Amino acid sequence: MSAIRSLGRGRLLGRRDILRAAPALLAAPWAAADAVPARRGERVVWPASVPLVGGGHWQPVPGQATIVVFWSTTCPFCKRHNQHVEKLHQALQGRPATVLGAARDRDPEAVRRHMASHGLSFPVTLAWQGLAAALSDRNMIPLTVTVDRDGRLREVIPGEMFESDVLGLAALAD
Repeated sequence: MSAIRSLGRGRLLGRRDILRAAPALLAAPWAAADAVPARRGERVVWPASVPLVGGGHWQPVPGQATIVVFWSTTCPFCKRHNQHVEKLHQALQGRPATVLGAARDRDPEAVRRHMASHGLSFPVTLAWQGLAAALSDRNMIPLTVTVDRDGRLREVIPGEMFESDVLGLAALAD
């Protein structure tokens, strides 16, 4: 990493600089060569550990569908979308499907406050990078990703959805 820190301070990087920094860049966790999102119909390779904001860890349950929603506390579209996601979360109680929020924020306390003030109770992680690497290379929020009960990627749905469309995702449990 020292090669990266020494580069580019107030000047354009030259070819020699880039070549010198290449080993450090390739070793960086975000540059993992095997981090390829599943394609539609392929099995999802979930991250080894998904820590939750409220404590504990999330793990996929075999035979259970999963709806992952990428969002942020500062996104007004996410705010509306997450109200529908909360209704879906409540509708899925006791059924073979779950909702997982992936907040693209850094401060867990801010996420907890946001969830409490908006009445959201679905599990949330700040470890969105690992989930994004497994599910989609789309870089937008809100982004809703569905994984069926066989662990295969079904849909990557960009943008805010209507309430009826979000609630329609409960069919994954059937």
